[in-house]
Amino acid sequence: MNEAGKTVFLQALEKSDDAVGLAAFDPIEDYPRKDLSAYLREHKQKPSTVTTLTYRLSKGELDELNGALHTNLPVDFEFKIARDYDNKLNMYLAVDEKPVLATLRETAGLSSDTKAALASVVAVRSIPGALAGLSLTEKDKAWLEVIQERVEKARRESVVESEVRDWLQPRVPKFAFFGEYALLPSKVNLADLAERVQQARGLKAQSQRPPVRAAQKQIFPQHLGVLALLRMADISIDDFTKSGGYEPLKARLEAVSIRLTDEIFEFWKQNEDLEVEVDIKTDPEDVAPFNEGPNLYLRIKNRRHRGVSTPFHQRSRGFTWFFSFLVWFDSVQHQLAASDESRDRSVILLLDEPGLNLHALAQADFLRYIDELSRRHQILYTTHSPFMVNSDRLHQVRVVEDRIKTGTVVSDNVTNSDERTIFPLQAALGWSLAQNLFISERNLLVEGPSDLLFLKAMSSVLEAQGRIGLREDVTIVPAGGLDKVITFVALLGASGLKLAVLHDYQGRPEQKLEDLVRQKLVAPKALLDASQFREVSSVGKRGRPTDIEDLLSPSLYLDYFNKAFEKQLDGRRIAEIDLPPGDRILHRIERYLADADIKLRPNGGFNHYSVAAALAGAPPLLVDSETAARFEELFRTINGLLV
Repeated sequence: MNEAGKTVFLQALEKSDDAVGLAAFDPIEDYPRKDLSAYLREHKQKPSTVTTLTYRLSKGELDELNGALHTNLPVDFEFKIARDYDNKLNMYLAVDEKPVLATLRETAGLSSDTKAALASVVAVRSIPGALAGLSLTEKDKAWLEVIQERVEKARRESVVESEVRDWLQPRVPKFAFFGEYALLPSKVNLADLAERVQQARGLKAQSQRPPVRAAQKQIFPQHLGVLALLRMADISIDDFTKSGGYEPLKARLEAVSIRLTDEIFEFWKQNEDLEVEVDIKTDPEDVAPFNEGPNLYLRIKNRRHRGVSTPFHQRSRGFTWFFSFLVWFDSVQHQLAASDESRDRSVILLLDEPGLNLHALAQADFLRYIDELSRRHQILYTTHSPFMVNSDRLHQVRVVEDRIKTGTVVSDNVTNSDERTIFPLQAALGWSLAQNLFISERNLLVEGPSDLLFLKAMSSVLEAQGRIGLREDVTIVPAGGLDKVITFVALLGASGLKLAVLHDYQGRPEQKLEDLVRQKLVAPKALLDASQFREVSSVGKRGRPTDIEDLLSPSLYLDYFNKAFEKQLDGRRIAEIDLPPGDRILHRIERYLADADIKLRPNGGFNHYSVAAALAGAPPLLVDSETAARFEELFRTINGLLV
């Protein structure tokens, strides 16, 4: 929704820890205006906290930290970083020292007296005092010396907490914000830019950090883009004050622009006849400051129209956005690389309404670029466009609302959101559905197309035997994964449609599905999982981990598996006796293939859809009694729910 606070939210993240060190909080600009006067009276003595960010480590990071410091931080370990209006940072975390103390007590070679004294110690800081007065061995003394050194280095009461802080601090990701105002300009006066750079150098030499408003008067984001473009061409701003002409400098800039344009065309498919034209010249007749010294001009040339060129900002906004972003991002990476403290840091990219001026198909190109970029960086971006919402990842979407009493709220709860807020999501979902199938009055949501084929085929087989199949007016909707099933229910559950959900069971309840029940978007009995039908004697009760495929007997599934991959298996037929033990036939087959070094696809495993397609293409005339009973109970239950 417009004016909900999306841009301000991204800027608040940027100011919390700006990757390039320019953005900072300023009470005059950022504090709620209605309370500003009262706050300014106490700002110097007690600056208020403006942002508190909560972080969680990845499994790899957590393993590395626990291994390095002998801690035992849990998988849900979190820490918080708060920044106040004076731009000071504070980290908040809690660490249990017991695992570290246990490891220290087990150090090889310590005397029995030392170990006995350590038994009652509850903090690393207390160890030197606990050993005072004891007769220590040389091994004890050397060990204690290391402990004392750790205690002296610690800047907190808890030595282990201090060490965890020191480990975390250089790894906390920084933020880099890119918005419309950071686009490259059509022209810039290089003498004026040099003066701005000189002023910034002077402030840096004096170790001054002026207020944000003053800093922005010196160098704006678009100036940083121009400086980055010059640096990519190995040109210093001071080079323009030297004699020798501008042709060599222009040639270098053109080489960089060609390289960037080629990079853009990997993703930009709308008009590949565009190119960036660079020129450097003086113009005494122009307005100040462009009438003094050389100007750098950027223009867009369209080869399709006989090379006609226009100023950079006037044509193809999508292309200029791409070009400007690549230059800006290079600038961010360069500045981080130049900082030793940032060598282990990741960067979270904050993009404010990217692709705003792109055609819907061009926005799809941009999403491919986002996917490529997200392999190296976490990305947050805002949008109103349904075509900027990846229909494969609706679960990653967060809605932003400006609520009357609480202000801007960012949430993954679409069920309680204003209809205007979730409209782009509904449009994205509608577009996704339009490309796959139609929703009817009675709908069974399943995770994928394989489930649809198995259910359709087995329904036909049972009906041919005079048994119960799935009623004809039920539409099976493959959502594309459990996360999308949840999103479908959240967005469509309140529309009056009759819905049931059938999903694979991982061995534990799915919390997000439970939340849908709690929010009364779906009845508990309408949430079905495959394990409830695996044992006919206990229909409705959850059992072991089960996929839809496990409702078929292993021999029946393997029969169609062998048919589906007959060529790849080269005459080999896999029987159940060949498979390792386990609950799920899919996992058992995948483990067998890995152990036997059989590759049915480059990244391992096999295409589950191929087996489903083989069964749907030539369903059996008869199936074993257990398979028939399982599917009959499943269809009877679904039919009863969707009356």
